[in-house]
Amino acid sequence: MRIALAHKLYRTTGGAEVFFHETNRILRERGHETLLIATGSNADNTNDSNVLLLEAPDYESPSLLTKLRSFPATIYDNKKKAVVKETLRAFKPDIFHAFSVNVRLSPSVIVAAAELGVPIVGSFNDYKHICPAFKMFHHGQRCTACHGKDFYHAILNNCCKDNYGKYSMIRSGAAAVEAYLHRAMGIYAKFDHFTFASEFMAKTTQGFWPERHLSWSKLRNPFDSAGVQPTYQYDEFGLYFGRLVEEKGVDHLISAAAQVKDFPIKIIGDGPELKKLQDQTNSLGLSNIVFLGPMWGSTLNDILCRARFVVVPSVWEENLPYVINQSFSQGKPVIGAYRGGIPELVQHGVTGLIFEPDNLNELPDAIMHFATSIDSARQMGEAAKRWSDEYFNDDMFYSDLMFAYERAANQNRNHRR
Repeated sequence: MRIALAHKLYRTTGGAEVFFHETNRILRERGHETLLIATGSNADNTNDSNVLLLEAPDYESPSLLTKLRSFPATIYDNKKKAVVKETLRAFKPDIFHAFSVNVRLSPSVIVAAAELGVPIVGSFNDYKHICPAFKMFHHGQRCTACHGKDFYHAILNNCCKDNYGKYSMIRSGAAAVEAYLHRAMGIYAKFDHFTFASEFMAKTTQGFWPERHLSWSKLRNPFDSAGVQPTYQYDEFGLYFGRLVEEKGVDHLISAAAQVKDFPIKIIGDGPELKKLQDQTNSLGLSNIVFLGPMWGSTLNDILCRARFVVVPSVWEENLPYVINQSFSQGKPVIGAYRGGIPELVQHGVTGLIFEPDNLNELPDAIMHFATSIDSARQMGEAAKRWSDEYFNDDMFYSDLMFAYERAANQNRNHRR
């Protein structure tokens, strides 16, 4: 089987690119021929011969004039469509698998595949297909204002680009225009099948598209849990690691730590909320909160493997946080917020504890539970590792992927009839 995989960026900058490249690896290891379509430079294309790299529009330029000139290509790029269509015609894929293609790559590549009659699978790990700001969250609150396709709310709420920077209102307006134009073009109607990492995102999408019967299946992010060897240490500290942004709810964690002052909480990460979170810690007079800065790889694992538990205090509808995968693979129980797909991963009382972020007592109580019971942390951590090894491995991912491709091919044949 030949599969074309399309994503906005070739160089790995986060979990979305890991998903893209790991899918390619698993397919090629099982004998499939793949073509990667992304933006980047020749320097990014290190050893791969199956890559089509295109130039991304310069929408991050500090110049407003440059941003405005780049704007049309961020919404729909006819030049990219022509190049991709010619490449697909030569490659003859059985499936076109699109990940995140907006802005940098352009949904015009979807149209190129559709015009050639190639079955199209879309994997969505954020809410860009139904929310111009892609998070359904702004100014500290969850948001469904664009339900009914009323995308002008993105402008009224100035909800894009984390509300930072002097061009945030312009970006919010651009995102609203983008959403309206993609709706008018019927971009998402061209997908034959969708994959989501959580049932929550699937149900939310169906709620935003009531006029359409959604063909979808679950495809959790690829992760080789069994390849991680845990130490099963449960030292006396809890851990948060990730971006320090508003929607991650780290301020809730700090408030909870004020009620469990004798138990240390370590925070790994960086982001625009760092100064605010440090000020909050100081104003509460907390000595049990330690900011360690950003860490990756073995440096992060050295801390993670000794934590008693990990906290995922998100206040937005998180889909499938890699943080939970990493924690479970190390045999760590997770205290997770009752948001988005988190409760689908963390089984309350089995692999961790679930708390309601709006209840100010539940997170401190969960921290206190593990702080006072190392045996409970160990029992749930070992259960988390067993569950993770069973459901997060290459064979399981490949099986789910082939199911999605088969569904897309069937849907495509039915549509063409």
